[in-house]
Amino acid sequence: MNAQTDTAEVAARLRLVRREIALAAEMANRDPQAVTLVAVSKTVPPEAIEAAIEAGQNVFGENRVQEAQRKWPAIKARHPEVELHLIGPLQTNKAREAVALFDVIETLDRPKLARVLAEEIERANKRPRLFVQVNTGDEPQKAGVAPAETAAFVALCRDTFGLKIDGLMCIPPLHEDPAPHFALLAKLAGELSLAELSMGMSGDFPLAVREGATHVRVGTAIFGERPAA
Repeated sequence: MNAQTDTAEVAARLRLVRREIALAAEMANRDPQAVTLVAVSKTVPPEAIEAAIEAGQNVFGENRVQEAQRKWPAIKARHPEVELHLIGPLQTNKAREAVALFDVIETLDRPKLARVLAEEIERANKRPRLFVQVNTGDEPQKAGVAPAETAAFVALCRDTFGLKIDGLMCIPPLHEDPAPHFALLAKLAGELSLAELSMGMSGDFPLAVREGATHVRVGTAIFGERPAA
C-alpha cells in the first residue's frame, strides 16, 4: 500500500468506528458526543497517526512512556490540539516524563504512584487528568486497584495527596464476558461521583458505550493488526 491508500484506509476505519459508537449510544439513549474515541497508537508509526489526525481524530492513547517520547513531541508540536492519554502501566521512575507529555493518565493504581505523581504535578505546575485503574476481575497478574479497595484509594488520592480524580478505567479479563465488568466500573464511578469511565476496546467498545463508557480505547479497528512483538 502507498501512503495515500494508507491514509484513505485509516479514514475509512475511523468512520466505521465512529458509526458504531453512534449506533451504540443511540441504543442506550445517550448522546454520541458524550463518548470520546481514544485511538490507540501503540506501535503505530507517525505517518499513520498523521493520517488519523487528517481524518479528524484528535485523541490518542499510548501504552508506554518511552515509545510516546520518541513519537509524540514532534506530532504535538505540529498539532497542539491533540490530546494524549497514557493507557498502559506507569512506573514511578517515569512519572516526571508522563506528567510532561500526557494530558490524561488513566492508570493510577497504587499509593506510591499517587505520591510521586502529586510531587511531579506540583513541580511541573502541569495537571494531567487522572483516572484510577480498577482490576475488575481481581486478576493477580494485572495492574489495578481491587474493586473493594477503590473507594479507599480514591479517598487517599484526594485527601492525602491532593489529587483530583476524574474517572475510572478497566481492562476486563480476556476470556470473560466484559459486560459485568463494565457494569461494575459504572457502579463504582457512580458511588464515587466520578463522571468519566474509560472502558471498551476494539472487540467490545459498542457494549462499553451501552454500559456508560465516556472513553473507549480502540486501536486495531482503526490501524489494523499490530505487528508481532
